[in-house]
Parts: sequence; structure tokens; C-alpha cells
Amino acid sequence: MIRTYRGSCHCGKVRFEFTTQPIEKGLRCNCSLCIRKGAMMTPLTIPPENFRLLTGGPDLRLYQFGEKTARHYFCAHCGVYPFHQPARAPTHYRANLGCLEGVDPSRLEADLFDGRHLL
Repeated sequence: MIRTYRGSCHCGKVRFEFTTQPIEKGLRCNCSLCIRKGAMMTPLTIPPENFRLLTGGPDLRLYQFGEKTARHYFCAHCGVYPFHQPARAPTHYRANLGCLEGVDPSRLEADLFDGRHLL
């Protein structure tokens, strides 16, 4: 079963939606950035054809580090990280579960991705 999820940053300038299987658990990463931002992400990557930025393209800022393959986005106004494009699938997306309508990441179990030890 495929479901559409809608999300936004805190101030609402950045809005997006995507379709995926129902989210039943999250994913945490222990890389130097993710450990600091503490966000729980979608467990599956979202193909670009299933992801739509609805508003706020000009309000997004990009942060990259290391190999500069992953693309971490945040809102220039409120500072919230709504989604990123991961290093292992740079054309795909992972969304911050805390930004999604109807999803409470504090109630979900999470797998751990060992991003700290990627080559």
C-alpha cells in the first residue's frame, strides 16, 4: 500500500510531499552531522519521481561536508532540516519524520545507519 505524506519546516515556508510505503519505523544516522541534529529520517529512500517540493525552493539552504555527495537542506528562516539527499543515493531523498503531518517520531522504533564509518 502506498501512502502520500506531507511535510514542512517549522515556519511553513518549505513544504513538500512524497509517496512511499507506510512509515512504521524510522532511521537514525550516527555521522557527525546527523548525531548533532538528532533527527529521525524516513527508513526508505524516496525516489525523485515520488518526491515533490511544493513551496520554498528559494528558502532552502544547502549544507555539504566531507565528500560533498550528500545534500543536507535546511530552511533559511527557521533553520529546520526537512529533508536531504543521501550520499549512497544522491538522486533520492530522506525526509525528517518530525516534519511530517500525522507522524510522531517519538513513538517509533528506529534502525541505526552507521554513517560515521562510511569510506
